[in-house]
Formats: sequence, structure tokens, C-alpha cells
Amino acid sequence: MAGNELEQLTALVARMPGLGPRSARRVVLHLLKNRETALQPLAAALDRVDRALVLCPQCGNLDVSAPCRICTDPRRDAGLLCVVADVADLWALERGRLFSGRFHVLGGTLSALDGVGPDALAIDSLLLRIAGDPPVREVVLAMNATLEGQTTAHYVGDRLRDTGVQVTQLAHGMPVGGELDYLDEGTLQQALRLRRPLP
Repeated sequence: MAGNELEQLTALVARMPGLGPRSARRVVLHLLKNRETALQPLAAALDRVDRALVLCPQCGNLDVSAPCRICTDPRRDAGLLCVVADVADLWALERGRLFSGRFHVLGGTLSALDGVGPDALAIDSLLLRIAGDPPVREVVLAMNATLEGQTTAHYVGDRLRDTGVQVTQLAHGMPVGGELDYLDEGTLQQALRLRRPLP
């Protein structure tokens, strides 16, 4: 492969989830062979997204407005709050319009190995939202069925224990080790429907 620019582009593409060096080279080659129909529209779309997207100050979602469309939608049940680890999980639940309440994005999960402690997550802002107006009556902890996800769910549940709000978590019809972003709508709907109180 010729040129530092192409090597840099390939290295950047290879960082994307599910792509390694070989796949990245195929993607870059496809983009270069189809400059007008693939490369240029992709570059323009990435530029527009980079300029337009903002982080919602209320829930942590990415949108073109702040607060986001979910937080300002009057049809949403403000008393029902779904806590997710990251935006990909929020989007997974929104894909099938499975949840009628609002969301709160923590910004990750607790991980001692990666040095992610409670202070790195948006837990304090979650507590402020619960104590605010309108009142929250139920918090659904929608964490991945991984060690980090379940550790985070238990930690957040402990922090919410004295707030008086009902705390539930997704039913474990989700596969162990599964991640929300990779589940189909039927599995997500079942997990939401069968949610249960946190022990």
C-alpha cells in the first residue's frame, strides 16, 4: 500500500469494532474505487455529524439538539427512567421503540482492570434527576449481562436503595455475556417486559 495517508486511513478503519487490518484494507480499497458513490458521501456525512451532534446535558444521549428529542418528548413517561451504560445501549432500546420512559446514560461500566471507578460514571447526576421534578417512580437498570454490567447494576442499585424509588433490572432472558447492542428487538422486548426488582 502506498502513502502515509492511506496507511493512516487503514489504521483508523481497523480500530472500528469488528474490523481488523485485512477488513480495513478491503473497506479502504472499496472507498477508493468508489470515490463518488462511497468515499465522498461518507466523508460529507461524517463531517455533518461531527458538526451537528451534541451531548444531551440531561440524559447523556447524542443528538442534534440539547436537551435531546427523547428528553423533550411530552409523550414519554417522565416517571420511568431507564439507566444504560452507553449511548449504543440507548439506541438499541430505541430501535424497536420498546421503552416509553426516559433514559440516563452512565458513560460506561465499573471496571477495576480498566481503572473505571464510580466517579467516572454519571451516577451523581442520576441521583439529582431522581430527586428532581418531575418525580421518578421507577428506575430500570438495563445493563449488559457481563461481569462489569452486573457489578455496575448492583452498585447503582445500592446507591438508589434509600431514595424511595422502585429499582428494577432487565430480566435475564438476555444471554449471559450478551450486549444490548447485538440483541434483536424481540429479546429486548421480553427482557423489558419481564424486568424484576433488584435483590
